[in-house]
Amino acid sequence: MHINRILALSFAALVSAKLDGCAKTFALAITNIYENGDTDFHFDYCENLNDGRGFTSGIAGFCTGTGDAWEVVQKYHSLTGGNDKFTPMDSVLKQYAEDSDSSTKGLDSYCKVWEELGKTDKKFRKAQTLMRDEMYFDPSQELGAKVGLQLSISQAQMYDAGIQHGTWADKDGLPTLIEETSASFGNDTLDGNSGSTLDVNGHKVDEIAWLRKFMQVRQDHLLHPREKYNQGDNYWAQTLYRVRSYEYAIDRKEYVWTDSVKFLDNDGKPVCIRCETAKCPAKQ
Repeated sequence: MHINRILALSFAALVSAKLDGCAKTFALAITNIYENGDTDFHFDYCENLNDGRGFTSGIAGFCTGTGDAWEVVQKYHSLTGGNDKFTPMDSVLKQYAEDSDSSTKGLDSYCKVWEELGKTDKKFRKAQTLMRDEMYFDPSQELGAKVGLQLSISQAQMYDAGIQHGTWADKDGLPTLIEETSASFGNDTLDGNSGSTLDVNGHKVDEIAWLRKFMQVRQDHLLHPREKYNQGDNYWAQTLYRVRSYEYAIDRKEYVWTDSVKFLDNDGKPVCIRCETAKCPAKQ
C-alpha cells in the first residue's frame, strides 16, 4: 500500500467530528487552566469578577447575569425535587437571567451556597456537568462540525471560545467568530500542511490555516468586544493568553491529541496534560 494511503488511513482513524475520550479531557482541562489557573474542575468556585456578568461560578464560569447559572440551578432542582438551598433565590436568579442583569442584589448567600454544594453535593456537580455539555461543549462541537473541523486542536478551540464568547449568535458569539473567519477566505489556502482540508466558500482551505485565522478574529473580539455586556472593566483584553496558548500548541504541531499535549498556562509557562499513565515528552 502506498505510504500516503497508509498515512491517510491512520489520520482518519485518529480524527473525529467531535472530541471524546482523552481528547475531550484535554480540552476541558486546558480551558480549566484559563478559567481557574489549573486543570482541576472547580465545582465550588464563585466570585464577582466585575465584568458585567454578575457572579461567575462553577466549572464553566456560569454567570448570574447571562442566565446560564440559572440553567444550572434549574437542572439541580430537577435532580433534588426542587426543594434545596437555592430555592429561596429562584425569583431573583430568574429575573436577572431574563433581564441579562449583572446586579448581585438579593443574592447575598449565593456564593456561600454554591461553594458549599460544589464541594460535597454529587447532584449539584452532576447538574454543572450536564449543563456545561448541553450549553457549551455539544453546541461548540456541532458548530465546528458544520465547518468540517477534524483536528483535536480545532475542536478544542471551538469549546474554549464557546465557553468565553458563548455558543449563541450575538455579535461576539462563537457562530459570529466562525462566520467572520470563513468569510475571509476568497481563495484556496493550503499552507497549513495539517492533512485536513476544509471546503470554505467553495475553496480548499487547510484546517490549520483556518484555525489561525479564527484565532486572529477571536483576538480582535477580545480586544474590541462588540457587545456592551462583554466590555466590563476591559476584562476580555486581559485574557489574550487563551489565544497565545493555542498558538504555542499549533507551532508545536499538536494537531491530533492522543496521550499528552503541551500548552501554555496563564503565565506563559509550558504545562503538560497527560492521559492516565501516558508520559509527557521531555522536550519543551
